[in-house]
Amino acid sequence: MSVLGNLLWFLLGGWIVALGWLLSGVFWCLTIVGIPVGLQCFKFASLACWPFGREVVFGGGTVSLLANLLWLLLSGIPMALGAAGLGLAFCVTLIGIPFGLQCFKLAKLALMPFGAQIVTPLRRPL
Repeated sequence: MSVLGNLLWFLLGGWIVALGWLLSGVFWCLTIVGIPVGLQCFKFASLACWPFGREVVFGGGTVSLLANLLWLLLSGIPMALGAAGLGLAFCVTLIGIPFGLQCFKLAKLALMPFGAQIVTPLRRPL
């Protein structure tokens, strides 16, 4: 089911969210100090392309908190608002609700990307 969801997600607008993460990563990589931030953006662009079947686990320490504050001021708020707006647009229809939930997951990630890890939950055999 996640393959079909990911394919539909990508075709219906996931590429737009992924493009936002990619562009943000490119801009951050223009400076030497911003390269770790840019690499994190590239990692989350992959999640933005194929979010179904993958979860985000938040954590981190003091360094992650400081990086999140800097990120929030420079890039996080516009990306979170864009993802939340797309999520609201998806949630207008019943069929779009799963896609809207993925947008909200990405909006939360856009607010706190550092210290977050992408995990694939274990699946139990039927």
